[in-house]
This record gives sequence, structure tokens and C-alpha cells, in this order.
Amino acid sequence: MPGFDYHKAFSRNTGWVRPHEQDILRTKRIAIAGMGGVGGSHLLTLTRLGIGAFHVADFDHFELANFNRQAGAFLSRIGQDKVDVLTGMALDINPELDIRKFPTGINKDNISDFLDGVDLYVDGLDYFAVSARRTVFAACADRNIPAVTAAPLGMGAAVLNFLPGKMGFEDYFQLEGHTEQEQLIRFLLGLSPAMLQRGYLVHPEAVDFVNHKGPSTPMACEICAGMAATEALKILLGRGPVRAAPHGVQFDAYRNKLVHTWRPMGNRNPLQRLGLAIARRQLRRGRD
Repeated sequence: MPGFDYHKAFSRNTGWVRPHEQDILRTKRIAIAGMGGVGGSHLLTLTRLGIGAFHVADFDHFELANFNRQAGAFLSRIGQDKVDVLTGMALDINPELDIRKFPTGINKDNISDFLDGVDLYVDGLDYFAVSARRTVFAACADRNIPAVTAAPLGMGAAVLNFLPGKMGFEDYFQLEGHTEQEQLIRFLLGLSPAMLQRGYLVHPEAVDFVNHKGPSTPMACEICAGMAATEALKILLGRGPVRAAPHGVQFDAYRNKLVHTWRPMGNRNPLQRLGLAIARRQLRRGRD
């Protein structure tokens, strides 16, 4: 395309990224499932980092309820498919991108195509998409594809990396055989054992597991994108320390706190089991 030059467009990365590392990032392919609050921001941030190829998946379209946090949410885009809008935005940053769209979302029928040739998976699925998330992480483990999940929590984010040869997603979260509500509780507590966000939830009634609704902030989504892209850079370039589950990290901007977590045995850890019991009790109390 006339007027576009890859090296000039991403030249300001140089200094934190070596020139030959930028060339490496240009060859990498990242899969992102979900183009909503975090997924859309993941795509745009990683595009500006100079990643050269993506597989992106989402079956949803934009609506007014997305406006507080989602990168592609504009009045002019209401009713349009998220995967199309975000793909267009990414191509407007780098028209040389190789992007493959999966507009029906992720399922067992297309997971092989979705992960074909992928160097890294970055999770952007909705918090309540338990089944799809388990499908993707299991497939990544089978294919030795590193996977990053960054969850927007309050006004911060929690990050877990699942790397080949290390503790797996299911082994960490222990979701098998539980009800959907229990799986959601286990996913939340596994992501954020420190629960830094809990202390300033001023309207608990906004948390509605039954109807798959919960509060969110734009700050959390952008922090997620920055943290996940940093992990992606380290993994793809083999540079810098990468903590793998059962190690994790949570940063909360509201509380000005950064916590490194470590939960051997994942949700089987005695501290986690205590936290899960408390969470269940609080949820029951909230329904009464």
C-alpha cells in the first residue's frame, strides 16, 4: 500500500525492542478468541507492537452496553460484527497484516483451524464463556502452544501464563465435573487469589452470575492489553522472565498494588479451598 512502511510505522518500538527482534515479531502469528473488552484491545496493542499475523474469533456484534470498555464500540458501529470492525481497525494500523477471521466464534469443529500455525494464544473470551475457554486451552496444551490469559478485574488486571511442559489450565483451575456457577467461582479465584479488587466493589448487586453480567471498567481492559502484550513479547522473543502457572500476577491501579501469587496445586491449594468456600458463602448470601 502506498505510504505505508512497516519499519517506519513501528520504529518507535526500537530501543525497547532491537531492530532484529522487530523483524522476528513481524513473522509471528497470534490467535485471539474474543474481540470484546479485552480481545479488541489485545488485537490493536499487538498490532502496534508489530505482530504480523492474527487469527481472530467472535460471533457477537456491537451494542450500546459495550461502550464503556470495548475498543471497537462506536455509534457508527452498532449492529456490526465485532470481528469485522476490529479487523478493519487493525488493518488501518498495518495494512500488510495477515488476518484470518472466525466469525462463528470458537468450538470443537474449528479449533484446529483456529490454532493452525499459531505461535501464541491470547485469551480475550468473555468471563462467562467457560466451555469455549476450556476448549481453547486444552487444544493449546495438546499442540504445545503457549497461552496467556489477562483478566480485567476492577481497575486492574490479573495475568496467568500456561506454557508447554508446565502446569496446565485444567490442572490449575480444577473445573471438570462442576456446575457452571462453581466453575465461574473457581476461574475467578484462580485468576486472582489476592482478590485486590474486592475491597472497592461499591455496588455488589451488579455481579449477576445467573444472567452472565458483571461490572467492568475501560481502565482494566487497557491494563490487560498492556500486560498481555508484554508477556507475548517475552514469550515470542525468548527474552526476560516469564512466570508460568501456578505463578501469577495481579496489578490494581485503584489500590496502587502489585502482587505476585503462587498457588501450588492451583485450586486444590488449601488457601484456595478456603477462598472458594468464602466465595460460595458470599454468593449465597447475595441471593438471599
